[in-house]
Amino acid sequence: MAGRINDEDVKAVRDAVPIDAVVSEYLQLRNAGGGNLKGLCPFHDEKSPSFQVSPSKGLFHCFGCQEGGDTITFVMKIDHLTFSEAVERLAGQAGITLRYEEGGYNPTHQRGERIRLVEAHKIAADWYAEQLATSPEADTGRAFLADRGFDQAAAQHFSVGYSPQGWDHLTRYLRGKGFSDKELLLSGLAQEGRRGPIDRFRGRLMWPIRDVGGDVVGFGARKLYEADNGPKYLNTPETPIYRKSQVLYGIDLAKKDIAKASRAVVVEGYTDVMACHLAGVTTAIATCGTAFGGDHIKILRRLLMDNGSARVIFTFDGDAAGQKAALRAFEDDQKFAAETYIAIAPDGMDPCDLRLAKGDEAVADLVEPRTPLFEFALRQIVSRYDLDTPAGRAAALDEAAPVVARIKNSGAQHEVAVQLAGMLGILDTQFVVKRIAQLARWARDRGGKGPAPDRQQRGGARQHAAPDAPGSRGGGPALNLRNPVFATERELLKLALQRPELVSPAFDAYGVDEFTAAPYAAVRQAILEAGGAEFGVQDPQDYLVRVRDAAPDDTVRAMVTELAVEAIMLHRGVKDVDEVYAGAQLVTVRRRAVERRIRDITGRLARLTGHGDPAELAAVQNELWVLQQYDQTLREHGAAAL
Repeated sequence: MAGRINDEDVKAVRDAVPIDAVVSEYLQLRNAGGGNLKGLCPFHDEKSPSFQVSPSKGLFHCFGCQEGGDTITFVMKIDHLTFSEAVERLAGQAGITLRYEEGGYNPTHQRGERIRLVEAHKIAADWYAEQLATSPEADTGRAFLADRGFDQAAAQHFSVGYSPQGWDHLTRYLRGKGFSDKELLLSGLAQEGRRGPIDRFRGRLMWPIRDVGGDVVGFGARKLYEADNGPKYLNTPETPIYRKSQVLYGIDLAKKDIAKASRAVVVEGYTDVMACHLAGVTTAIATCGTAFGGDHIKILRRLLMDNGSARVIFTFDGDAAGQKAALRAFEDDQKFAAETYIAIAPDGMDPCDLRLAKGDEAVADLVEPRTPLFEFALRQIVSRYDLDTPAGRAAALDEAAPVVARIKNSGAQHEVAVQLAGMLGILDTQFVVKRIAQLARWARDRGGKGPAPDRQQRGGARQHAAPDAPGSRGGGPALNLRNPVFATERELLKLALQRPELVSPAFDAYGVDEFTAAPYAAVRQAILEAGGAEFGVQDPQDYLVRVRDAAPDDTVRAMVTELAVEAIMLHRGVKDVDEVYAGAQLVTVRRRAVERRIRDITGRLARLTGHGDPAELAAVQNELWVLQQYDQTLREHGAAAL
């Protein structure tokens, strides 16, 4: 085994590589005053920067998660390396030859696993690039690139390569460089054949995939020959250094411009990244064989510093698959502080095709006239409904309102709600705004983040709550279970406590005021405080404990226990406690709540007719119409309308 690295060499490495230069490879740093720099911590999620770097001291420290140390510690933690591996990596960057105290020279095969796998990928990338540049067999690959507008200089800039069609050309080459068969298989560059390791990639164009630090960790390979029975694109499998959900193609080239411009452009493929960069859109990146997700967001957030002026622009094909990808991206939209947009070429072309057809300027122009991602998502939803009919407008509002309610910024949420009312053609803008605000409050409560700022609005429109809802005084109506209203509410609460998977997530959108008996309303409030039925699905072991703990007193706590153990009372003719039975209880409780609200509004309308304010009268009429449409939808479609 190689010996311990000489202490003087370790010190030389620390002194030679500035900590801010190393950290800047992974996240954007800004002036924090006093000679320090700050950024978003790469070791835990945060919204405001608490990660500080002191170049003069060669140290970093996060005041959020308490991680800290020197340059070597940072590299160890960020890339999951041992101490020796981190020193060796930094020494390689600084051009320092390390000495080992037991045995002197450190043979290559004795170095750390990650260092070895990265080195194998670097050698492979250089070898593939040489094949593309010089091998007669690579004519097919060169023609493929030329047909897409990429010359030799473009191929060299992006280190594009070619893997020969033979079984083991790369495998034999890497063996000659001292790599073992075990290392080749572990790296994903080779796979098991009948007589030992063979090349994983054969007869394909090769794009090296680098991590944010610039190391080659994998490859994307494009099929060139009809005889190739493999997929169109073949990526490196999951390895100790390659996780497709944690890499972005082109991030090594784009990261500095992303940080400088506070803008990132997300495209769909390797050639799209090339086309964008060559057209001057040097902030373009792409995922590698997977949908854009949470881990990709973490990478971009650190580079964008996640400030309000940052922009993330998604470019997707205009076809159905591209629209579906855009809606998937919108699901993660609120994980950004940055504004998110979508840009689709008028003819539905991707950036590579657009550059071929209309030139570099058209690609640069593509990402300028963009549509906010939330607006695109809403228009996709609204387009599925017939807005010329009252039922169509009501149904579109039912689906679109929760989307708007997810917007965290209250000012932006209000503005988008107004836009949604315009899209739907609902004249009573305030009705839509209030509906969305109510949904947002429910979502906050369901997430276990405590009460909304206005407790009187918690769980729904409390001005219409039962007289003895939780927090009010008085005994409330007696629990006469011959009363069908109380009986159904009781059954629904038992389902929420005993079989939350049957009523989640619909139950969590029910307001406390939808339960008319004060004890039942109190239990509903306790479930809300405990994280909702959704938490019961995720962690059934802790669910009832949390609900009991959330009860305001022993009386409600006893009611929770009672409902949690009492048998569910099936109606005559019903054999099983299933989704159909649960759906019937959900619909019955909701319809009764809607009917109570309709009665309230009808009375108010009667009071206003003839001498009320015309604007107020119109608003009340519109609210009554929406509720009547919703009641009809529930009657016709049952639980599917919830």
